Amino acid sequence: WDNADFSKGTGTTFYQEFLTLNTAKPPFVRDVEAKIRRYLRSSYSAAWTLKITWEKAPAYTARTDTRRTITYQAILTTDGFRSYILMLYQQGGMQWDYTRLAATNVLIGYT
Repeated sequence: WDNADFSKGTGTTFYQEFLTLNTAKPPFVRDVEAKIRRYLRSSYSAAWTLKITWEKAPAYTARTDTRRTITYQAILTTDGFRSYILMLYQQGGMQWDYTRLAATNVLIGYT
């Protein structure tokens, strides 16, 4: 994550929790399971999933430019034994002007 700045009223953050142990799974959770199966070539059935979305998030400090935003998601999921995270970014990637950020070592994803 980077220093997104929502203080100027641009952008929002929201989440949705999916409890799927012993219940019917919505299409979103089935899609997450399919991605994990495909990428890891492993069987997987989610018991719990959390989708967090940062929508139109401006970079810190928002006073510099609120037009360049980024939308991204983190999907956390577990079957009770194994846990995974999917990092999803809006088509086109990073829209922040990384030359104006406090840190110059910008990375999309995680290490």
